[in-house]
Amino acid sequence: MTQTLEALSRRTATLTSIRGIVHTMKTMSAINAVPYEHAARSVESYHQTVLSGLRAFVAKTGPIAMPAAANAERILVVFGSDHGLCGNYNEVLAVTARTEASRVDGGARVLCVGARMNDALSDQGLSPEVTLLPPASADGIGRLASDLVTRLDEIGGGDVHNRIAVTLVFTRRAGKGQREPVVSPLLPLAPSLLSDPGRVGWQSRSLPDYTMRAMPLLAALLRNHIFASVFHASAEAMVTENAARLALMQQAEQAVDDRLEEVGGQFRLVRQDEITSELMDIIIGFEALKKKSSAP
Repeated sequence: MTQTLEALSRRTATLTSIRGIVHTMKTMSAINAVPYEHAARSVESYHQTVLSGLRAFVAKTGPIAMPAAANAERILVVFGSDHGLCGNYNEVLAVTARTEASRVDGGARVLCVGARMNDALSDQGLSPEVTLLPPASADGIGRLASDLVTRLDEIGGGDVHNRIAVTLVFTRRAGKGQREPVVSPLLPLAPSLLSDPGRVGWQSRSLPDYTMRAMPLLAALLRNHIFASVFHASAEAMVTENAARLALMQQAEQAVDDRLEEVGGQFRLVRQDEITSELMDIIIGFEALKKKSSAP
């Protein structure tokens, strides 16, 4: 009986320690998600400014017909998790990436973010040619986005708009605390971005103007459009990862609380049985002494 009580006490202590760890992980996930969410909002505002610049450029120069990307090489950029404790985050995204790659004759080249994502893609029959480290903080998103843009520029031989077709594959938040994989085409640029008057027309009575040469300005605008798109995908992926981890830690905390309550009930029951047994021993001993003292 004593050993059972000791075992239950050790189990209670272990569960209490686990609950503390889970609670800490939950708190860290909630805290870490905030800077990434702020980064996603900030880059979205920046992206809108870049798109406004493109609209102003088109309003000044007229619609631009980009050359058709003949035999463009397909590139998939997959943003995964490398920290764990977020469920099947990488596995679901890897299935989406495989489905997207299967639509391309001859497959697609894959750039991967996250070592765990690399393993998930390998399980789906995809072999990333490069695996980059995910950002450890919101400050690292810019580093990752710049690295990816540079690599895409190298693959495209300095002409990414005509030689490669890039698709971003990442996870974003959905309604009611859910998440969903997203396949977002990045290159070649949508024709409406530079040539649809109804969409890119300059909505102002003030005429736009610029002083630098047209082609360097256009190249800078397009590069910043690509950078902002990659930055936003990375930030959104990190927000979703922490949200997924937070949800799982909440479930784990509830499961530990339920188990603690169950073990606590068992402990109280066993303890009550022990007290009852001790009382019975006292009563039996008292009755024995009483009979002995009353004997002639």
